[in-house]
Amino acid sequence: MNRLSNKFAVAALAALVLTGVSAQAREKQPKHKKNQDLSANPLAGVKSQQPDKILFDKAMLAMKKGRYDVARLTLQTLLNTYPDSEYRMRAKLAVGDTWFKEGGTAALTQAEAEYEDFITFFPQAPEAAEAKMKVGDIYYQQMEKPDRDYTNAQNAERQYRDMINMFPDSALIPRAKQKLRDVQEVLAEREARIGLYYLSRDNFAASIARLQTVVDTYPLYSKSDLALLGIGDAYAGEAHAVQMAPNLPGAVRERLRALYMDRAAAAYAKVITRYPMAPHVEDARDRLIGMNRPVPEPTQAAIAESDAEERSREPLRFTDRTLGIIKHGPSVVEAVHVGEPSLDDPKRITAPEITKENIAMYNEAAGASKPAASTTPTGVNEPPRSDRPSEAPVQMQAPGDSTGVGVSIVSAPNSAPVNPNDPSTVIKAVGPTNTTLPAAEKPAEAPDQVNDIKPGSAPAQTDATGKKKKAPKADLGDESSSKKKKKKGLSKLNPF
Repeated sequence: MNRLSNKFAVAALAALVLTGVSAQAREKQPKHKKNQDLSANPLAGVKSQQPDKILFDKAMLAMKKGRYDVARLTLQTLLNTYPDSEYRMRAKLAVGDTWFKEGGTAALTQAEAEYEDFITFFPQAPEAAEAKMKVGDIYYQQMEKPDRDYTNAQNAERQYRDMINMFPDSALIPRAKQKLRDVQEVLAEREARIGLYYLSRDNFAASIARLQTVVDTYPLYSKSDLALLGIGDAYAGEAHAVQMAPNLPGAVRERLRALYMDRAAAAYAKVITRYPMAPHVEDARDRLIGMNRPVPEPTQAAIAESDAEERSREPLRFTDRTLGIIKHGPSVVEAVHVGEPSLDDPKRITAPEITKENIAMYNEAAGASKPAASTTPTGVNEPPRSDRPSEAPVQMQAPGDSTGVGVSIVSAPNSAPVNPNDPSTVIKAVGPTNTTLPAAEKPAEAPDQVNDIKPGSAPAQTDATGKKKKAPKADLGDESSSKKKKKKGLSKLNPF
């Protein structure tokens, strides 16, 4: 009995324990406030209960949720209420961020104004580099394709250059350089397309000007080898045009053609020495071999540099080409990711400058700039020199008072004058000594013509016997007449 009671007691105790555990489990756990993701807030890790910090965090949370107008109102409240707050600098920059994230032409214009004001008020602050970087990003987002308006691309290039030059120690320099490479890829693509179009139209001066600008200003362009090939082809086209010129002296033509071919060979050689790993190097080699010119060998440093540039480019896939047609902005997939972008203002080469160079080359080929060398005359009885034109022979004149019959002795060039009285002279005057011609007789005067036929009368015709013949009647059968003629004979059977 005791055992049974003990078992019931243990069971009751176990049930009581289990009931308490289950009741404790069913109790609601206290709710813990979820940590908000304030990654967009650079001051999220700062633990502060100050009112300006609370306003700043509230504005950041509203901007994260896309409520940009609420965020701007909160930030303006912070700036107006706490002008000496330690958060005023970040609040001023965040106002520009609200406009920047809102997007649209008007909002981006307002964001640029806010960033420029921040740089003006806080030029030495580390956030000034960030503000300048975002000004460049505003134009970067609005860039068009290479064949469209390039104003935004030029503005983005200028802003990124200014940012790198103004804040060389900023942590944002690597990102700014890559953005600058992307922008320069777009600008170089535009210039190269125009230059190749001019080349297809045989406008060689304009083509050389555009392509030379690309090569000099944007050396990291993905198609720089193709631009150099275009320059060489343009100079080769100039040489062919000179060769086909109709009114050009032969010596000038050959000299001018050689000058143009030298420039074409220099452009082809630069493809090999500067971009030895580029896709069009073999085309440059083939052109040099076809011109009978030596093919240069690139250095190891040039090979390593070109190989690093080609490896850093991303391959252009089919999806990139398809999206490039659909999306608004340009494709910068082929932009290089190594090397220093050009930080100087681009020096443009114009077509009139190339035309002036062509004129200077023509003058050099024609020898217009070199003075003619003076030559000394040859002596007596010496053969004429090739560098001195021969003298004109003495003109033939009649000796003495003659009328021109006979000839005078003509002296050979570069010889002493011949004495006509010398008996040893081989050539003598030919013809009679008295060459005076008799005076021409005056022709007899012709008798005056008399017209025996009176005006208005026709002469009478006579036959062999002397009788007057009657004038034959005119055959009027062939003349047209409005009168209907009577048919005769078999003509009556013809209905027509």
